[in-house]
Amino acid sequence: MALRPLRAIARLMVTTGHVLRGLAIVALRFPRLDAAGRQREIRQWARAVLAGLGVALDVQGTPHAGPVLLVANHVSWLDILAVHASCPQARFVSKADVRHWPLVGRLVVAAGTLFIEREKRRDALRVVHQMAQALQAGDTVAVFPEGTTGEGRGLLPFHANLLQAALSAQAPVQPLVLRFADASASPSPAAAYVGDTSLVQSLWWIANARGLVVRVRWLPVQAPGAGDRRALAEGLRDTMGRALAALDPV
Repeated sequence: MALRPLRAIARLMVTTGHVLRGLAIVALRFPRLDAAGRQREIRQWARAVLAGLGVALDVQGTPHAGPVLLVANHVSWLDILAVHASCPQARFVSKADVRHWPLVGRLVVAAGTLFIEREKRRDALRVVHQMAQALQAGDTVAVFPEGTTGEGRGLLPFHANLLQAALSAQAPVQPLVLRFADASASPSPAAAYVGDTSLVQSLWWIANARGLVVRVRWLPVQAPGAGDRRALAEGLRDTMGRALAALDPV
């Protein structure tokens, strides 16, 4: 067996150990921890999983302290780990079937994720209401307005529905961008979780990647303004598009 597959297998074994450790923490420690303690565990766990997979973390900027709607581009299931590594208090909005993923589903629930049935248009109204309540209660809520993963270079069209929560709660909005790069390509094809790619395939490609790094760029906080959600979506997409372009190699 070649060296590279051996290294990938070793990374996957380490990552499996981190997942099992995470399940033990959720079951045994979370019930006794306050919010700050849980966030500390989430941050440490997210960083450990990234490191176990061989993914370096490069963060610039600072997440907003206090209630805020985070808006990020979407490339991979790794995006959540990359954000939690520097903003463990983030409560993501995720498609409902993630809740039923083996092992990972339990961890996602424990992190306070809000789930949406994307195939049911009316379910967005329920989730927007939940998001607005969470923001008013002082939480950090995170969304991927593209609604699905892309290859990582540009941005897909934004769906504005979930952004209504920030307008309803009059909560600030903070965009951030994620770029995965490896030793030979930026964006890295190893991180793209698109099309018919399975979670097993994605794990293997990531574990095999050489020099994979996720660059997290926190952008300035914006007031929600008095406009509508479509105007907010267009402005955010423009800001994030320019930030992504700045990460491309010249």
